[in-house]
Amino acid sequence: MSSKLYLIPNTLGGDKIESVLPSEVSEMVSPLRVFFIEEIRSARRLLKKMDKDFPIDECEFYNIGKNSKEDFFALLFKLSKNKQSIGVISEAGCPGIADPGAELVSICHQLNIPVVPLVGASSIFLALMASGFSGQSFCFHGYLPKDRKLRIRKIKQMEMDTRKHSITNIFMDAPFRNMHVYEDLLAETNNLTLLSISCNLTLPNSYIKTQSIEMWKKEKNVSLNKKPALFLFGSFS
Repeated sequence: MSSKLYLIPNTLGGDKIESVLPSEVSEMVSPLRVFFIEEIRSARRLLKKMDKDFPIDECEFYNIGKNSKEDFFALLFKLSKNKQSIGVISEAGCPGIADPGAELVSICHQLNIPVVPLVGASSIFLALMASGFSGQSFCFHGYLPKDRKLRIRKIKQMEMDTRKHSITNIFMDAPFRNMHVYEDLLAETNNLTLLSISCNLTLPNSYIKTQSIEMWKKEKNVSLNKKPALFLFGSFS
């Protein structure tokens, strides 16, 4: 059997995986013993959720952020020669989408190692689905700049892009900066601009709402601090 690279989605939070990960994912992960991970604790936690008897102590874990591309190339080459399959575990959601993993996949393509993306939740696509905005033409911008002036400039660019081209623009920031982003959105964008916010997706306390900036300004007690959230500019068809 040839070596394969499995892209293993993680949950978006919470203790139960049944509602976001098909049982087939656990079955495909079960024989794997080599993993590329972002954070060891969350990777171990996911594997134990999949199977409480998963042999964690028999596994090898390699931190994606602590190895060079050359290191990964040599390691993947060695694993493929030994016909060992590998798993990539994201911190949350799907590997390679607003998460590390793309570089590993590119190396596998160079080494002719088959890549197998497994089904799981992506907060980006869930937020887009729930927004009411166009899913035909959209752009994900990732994290906004930390500097406030640069952040506001980026917000205005995306707002203008949506207004001119009817493109749905999706963006995010670190959870502890969410309220700063929210305040900038209310202060710096047009009252008629439509903004969708999705927070704590797939969790019991999820929050999803789409309305104009004018209506957002009337909202009371919007709480996004230290919660995973996505922001979207768009238009209704």
